Amino acid sequence: MAAANPPGLSLQRLIYALALLAMLWLGWTLSQPAPSPPLRGSDGSDGSDGSLHMDGYRITPLQPFSIEARVLGREDYHFDAGAAVSPTDLALGWGPMADPQVLASISIRQSNRWYHWQVESFPIPRREIEIHSANMHMIPANAAVADALSDIRAGQRIRLSGQLVRVDGEDGFTWSSSLSREDTGNGACELIWIEQLSRLD
Repeated sequence: MAAANPPGLSLQRLIYALALLAMLWLGWTLSQPAPSPPLRGSDGSDGSDGSLHMDGYRITPLQPFSIEARVLGREDYHFDAGAAVSPTDLALGWGPMADPQVLASISIRQSNRWYHWQVESFPIPRREIEIHSANMHMIPANAAVADALSDIRAGQRIRLSGQLVRVDGEDGFTWSSSLSREDTGNGACELIWIEQLSRLD
């Protein structure tokens, strides 16, 4: 004789299943980089100083920028003050910091818009690590660049070009790129308006 199901068991299973689906959907949503706000106007320019406008933000180009580098790490942001403008940071390495043999001796992580590295013994001089790697804040210029950025992962070699920029928000928020690869510490990161992005491998 088959045992009867306790009353309400099928409803309980349905509630559990719905709760699990909701948690999976939320986890997937939070793992996706936030889309960049759309530009205003057909060309994004206000016609005066060459600045661009996103919803609530003015983006002022400071100087052209291009690089070929290896991706050392990737971190997506959703809730910090800069997430609406720059949803993704890439830690990049070039020159000796793009060499897999060198990188095998270096532990790398990202958090709170910083890139951290650690070694037990230096595979190259400390200064070489400092001036050949950086955490860079990415601002996709359009949907195609945003799509390309969403596919970028640690270990890949990439080429990107665009502008180092300053961002000013209507609420008083400001964020400006470093213009030097010789600096370290707070304010040393590049803030990049990415116009072109491609993988090299």
